[in-house]
Amino acid sequence: MTAPILRRLDGLRIRTAAWRRAGETIAVVPTMGALHAGHLSLVEAAKAACDRVIVTIFVNPKQFNNAEDLANYPRTEHEDAAKLAPYGVDAIYVPDPDQIYPDGFASTVAVTGSITDVMEGPFRPGHFEGVATVVAKLFLQTSADKAFFGQKDYQQLMVVTRMARDLDIPIEVVGCPTVREASGLAMSSRNLRLSEAALTQAAALYATMQTAASGAAQGEPWSALEAEARRALAAAGFGEVEYFDLRCAESLEALDYPDRPARLLAAAWLGDIRLIDNIEVAQVQR
Repeated sequence: MTAPILRRLDGLRIRTAAWRRAGETIAVVPTMGALHAGHLSLVEAAKAACDRVIVTIFVNPKQFNNAEDLANYPRTEHEDAAKLAPYGVDAIYVPDPDQIYPDGFASTVAVTGSITDVMEGPFRPGHFEGVATVVAKLFLQTSADKAFFGQKDYQQLMVVTRMARDLDIPIEVVGCPTVREASGLAMSSRNLRLSEAALTQAAALYATMQTAASGAAQGEPWSALEAEARRALAAAGFGEVEYFDLRCAESLEALDYPDRPARLLAAAWLGDIRLIDNIEVAQVQR
């Protein structure tokens, strides 16, 4: 059964108020649509954790720093609703733009410091302000108890977790494992724009990351592993590699060795498509 599509905040709040009166818990899965198996895994986790589930679909212009990327972002509302139908979600919130950014909207939520100054931060100016602002609004509009995000956007997960904590928004942010294609490529809405040949090439990103992570766990110096990874990606047909970093999983501090919980995070261009990914790195035994 297809869930109701709600476009106005007052209609959403009528439903959430009724659920609250019944003592039910609420989960939210924020998305920008173009749903794939990764999103649906978040819905499954939300269904298992809470009585009611809201999936939000909003292509947020404030988190794009490239107008062409915003224009080309896939918009597939009807297909998304059909994909959600078997999961029995309770509402699909597709807010009209004025429900998020009404006339005169002049506020921005910014998470500053070490978790936004690196990696995505320098390459996408204003991106995390756009993310934090829209997610804060969605948290407050849905009054959810739990929010579910994929670990593929690991830095984003860190940002929204910090934002909710710093602003005392009473919500638990839950990070869920990355869902991958059979090739290892992390599922992403942007994968829809890759040709068959490019999809094959794109798998090299995950394979290269696995090789580097294995070397780091064995104590090999990161500078050498990173240089080799960049060479391997160039050989596989990638263009600019914006970053290929070994970082502390909690602080995102750069590491030479994974001597604490660590993640390898990467962003690279394949043609005109920007791919990001991250994986956990085992701690080195030294």
